Amino acid sequence: MVLEKQMRVSGIVVSFTTRAFLLVLSLPAISSSQENPGNAGSSSDKVNSQLMYEITAHGFLLWASLGFLMPIGILTIRMANGEEISRKRATALFRAHAILQQMLSVLLSTVAAIMSIKNFNNSFNNGHQRIGIVLYGLIWVQAITGFARPQRGSRGRSMWFLGHWALGTVVALLGVINIYTGLLAYHEKTSRSISTWTIIFTAETSIIALLYLIQDKWVYIQKSQSIARTDSSKSTDETASPNEKQNGLQLA
Repeated sequence: MVLEKQMRVSGIVVSFTTRAFLLVLSLPAISSSQENPGNAGSSSDKVNSQLMYEITAHGFLLWASLGFLMPIGILTIRMANGEEISRKRATALFRAHAILQQMLSVLLSTVAAIMSIKNFNNSFNNGHQRIGIVLYGLIWVQAITGFARPQRGSRGRSMWFLGHWALGTVVALLGVINIYTGLLAYHEKTSRSISTWTIIFTAETSIIALLYLIQDKWVYIQKSQSIARTDSSKSTDETASPNEKQNGLQLA
């Protein structure tokens, strides 16, 4: 039953990705734009504006996939690992993780990759393109291993968890690095300032990293507060007990 559900979800991801692939392939490529000799200036401007649109769309898809959905998916699944969380809530968080990270993130990154292959000069002579080609492959491996997880309590569950976690960590780090290298490539290509976008993305990354670190200590903080309340309650009871005994002796 579990395997059937995993295969069904995997089929949905493949279906979405295939449709996105066909949709992007149906778009006119920049390199195939023909210029009219009598109107060379306007044609050149049109190509430049189209190229700018493609670069911006590629960057936005890459950010949405690796800079937003994937980190949120990681934070979501970590919330499901709490000791006091109910089974129903854990299931809901797991499904949210699967939708955010293993479906939407994979879909958007695949569309971004197809746009890059179709419309850009992929000579792989810079770090952004080299990291990107490795990253796209790792994203798909991560998604497939996520859907092919062993059942809880089985022999290979621990090894799968370690591998899935390690691969997810590598993908997340490479994704952040590739967004920064993409901003640098955008600046080199267009000579436009990237200071604002760099500051915004750095702030977002810092907030997500802070939340990630807080999650590690959140259970400890909750336990410490619970122990403190228990100790305070015991101290109050012990303080009240001698007074009650003294009042009882006086009445006697």
